[in-house]
Amino acid sequence: MLKVDKVSSGYGDVKVLENISFTVDNEIFSILGANGAGKTTLLKTLAKLLPVNTGSIQLYDDVITNTPAYDLPAKGLAYVPQENNVFPDMSVAENLSLGGLLDPLSRDKQQEEIYSLFPRLADRKNQLAGSLSGGEGQMLAVGRALMQNPKIILLDEPSAGLSPKLVDALFEKIQQIRQSRNVTIVLAEQNAAKALEIADRVLVLSLGKIFFLKPAKDLNTKSLKEAYHI
Repeated sequence: MLKVDKVSSGYGDVKVLENISFTVDNEIFSILGANGAGKTTLLKTLAKLLPVNTGSIQLYDDVITNTPAYDLPAKGLAYVPQENNVFPDMSVAENLSLGGLLDPLSRDKQQEEIYSLFPRLADRKNQLAGSLSGGEGQMLAVGRALMQNPKIILLDEPSAGLSPKLVDALFEKIQQIRQSRNVTIVLAEQNAAKALEIADRVLVLSLGKIFFLKPAKDLNTKSLKEAYHI
């Protein structure tokens, strides 16, 4: 579904990622690493919010290396950033409606599906998104991405700032989305323990390079500590 080949990227003259290559299939693909390893930079590069300095990115049969970010939703890729991921001055319902612009004819049906998946959003559909709790805001951001009817969702640190109880609930929803909608999920996450619970495969970054890539079931504490330099 997604092929990343020898990609390097960063911020201006500052190189963060170097020679990154991997493929993502129909799965939950977790990207782990210590703070500063390059997780968010990698997702922003895949979402085309950062330029690809070298290498290429392919989505299905379409090379998207130079594709602008605004064209990606129509190609089946949705991105949920860690911060500023809702429109705070718009209601929950209005935020979801924006996500359904690609297919206005099925927007109402899609919105009801999101409310069924996240009942707390249904209770707050007329409430301003900026007044939601952290967990509710993440649910809304994920819900709006699902309104695009994507084939792949990029999730950047969805558990950041959430209580353990809300983290558990959110990861249960991520698993449910994967199973019920057959959506491929690329998950960059600081909470390695939770990510490993639901991941099929894991890529661990260290200082902007791939430390290892292997099935989640083959990952042990020793190898993870080595990657995190613990």
